[in-house]
Amino acid sequence: MVDESIKKLKERFVLIVSDFEKELKNIRTGRATASILDGVKVDYYGVETPIAQIASVNAVDAKTIVIAPWSKDQLISIEKAISESDLSLTPNNDGEVIRITLPPMTEERRKELVKVLGKKTEETRIKIRQVREEILSDIQDQEKQGNISEDDKFRAKDQIQKVVDEYNKKIEELEKKKEADVMAV
Repeated sequence: MVDESIKKLKERFVLIVSDFEKELKNIRTGRATASILDGVKVDYYGVETPIAQIASVNAVDAKTIVIAPWSKDQLISIEKAISESDLSLTPNNDGEVIRITLPPMTEERRKELVKVLGKKTEETRIKIRQVREEILSDIQDQEKQGNISEDDKFRAKDQIQKVVDEYNKKIEELEKKKEADVMAV
């Protein structure tokens, strides 16, 4: 019973950390990356579709992203989706491809992004704590029902805390790495 709860805990933590990594990709660093557009959806024949599914998206240098749609008909809708996104990017449509030149990031913008990063990190830690509390509650219920002993309950709490600490450390490492990327000039 306890091992099953810890296994379930780890599975949920893996998903939480994976979601956190995806969110980190959307935080801009000083270099152009194609993943910055992952969250932008384009109206593709009535369906909200990620740009990467209807076009080739490449970072050609440290400051430029080039989007080459598979159908030239999509140039305007891609350009519109990027303009309307909260990324503050200005797409340039030349009739063949869309070029996005990333402006250099100011120190103020970098600090702002670090604050956003801190907020996302804290949200992830809260998710970890919520899952921990659910599992601890399940273990408490198992003890009340007589399925496990009090010693097993305390052992399980210790094991759960070790797993929580392990995943919090992973989150912290990801945060530090992303912060270094954001603050790099």
